[in-house]
Amino acid sequence: MDLLSIAAATTLVFCAPGYPGGAEDAQPLLDQFTQAVALSAHWPAGSLESVYDPTEAGGLSRLEAADAALAFVPYPFYFEHGKQLHLAPLVEGDLLEVGTTQRWSLVAKAGRAGTPASLQGFTLLSVAGYAPQFVRRAALPGYALPADVKIVATAQILSALRRIAAGDPVIALLDQEQADALATLPFGSQLQTLTRSPPVPVALIALVDKRLTPARASSLKQGLLALGSAAQGPAALAPLRLKGFVPPELPADSTAP
Repeated sequence: MDLLSIAAATTLVFCAPGYPGGAEDAQPLLDQFTQAVALSAHWPAGSLESVYDPTEAGGLSRLEAADAALAFVPYPFYFEHGKQLHLAPLVEGDLLEVGTTQRWSLVAKAGRAGTPASLQGFTLLSVAGYAPQFVRRAALPGYALPADVKIVATAQILSALRRIAAGDPVIALLDQEQADALATLPFGSQLQTLTRSPPVPVALIALVDKRLTPARASSLKQGLLALGSAAQGPAALAPLRLKGFVPPELPADSTAP
């Protein structure tokens, strides 16, 4: 590793729009994580830093900076912005209680939506609502969602489900954990799953615009893949609800045009 390549720290930008958690809560966990990753990758101490932004706009802005060589993002973010940001998958996350892939579920009021056409004029609410191309092309590839359905980002999924049960012209696209929780809701019997997505990755770490040399990217990848079994790995991974990382196996059509 040459001295110029380690003079300035490499930054990993963690961006998860729609999911709870502020920078003050997340940053210490990410600092612990990046320190463990650097150690596992045999990078010098302090050569890998992290920054957290919970918003789509903030994440996009931060990823434009020259030091932002890595992105840790949910798959909907990658699908929507991967081509624009020149993201190249490095590893996929293996999440506790979820795994490496998940299915997204489209939910409506029971008995209300017979066909996709019956959803004309509806609003679709989802934590992935900031990524409309993901919603239509990756989460609902075989479901002809009407063109006038308004796709809106929300972190208030429980409120969205209550609106659906009350009969509002609303549908919701849920990630796997949210869908699994439907059975626990007192009004769950008033909800109906219309369709589910094919398995798609949950989250991934990607290289940004070739800002790492091939040698550094390779050492980092090996360090991430080995992190789950490293001495410091479980303590750094568990707070992020991760078991570890696996080599990327993305769907063939995994970015918006």
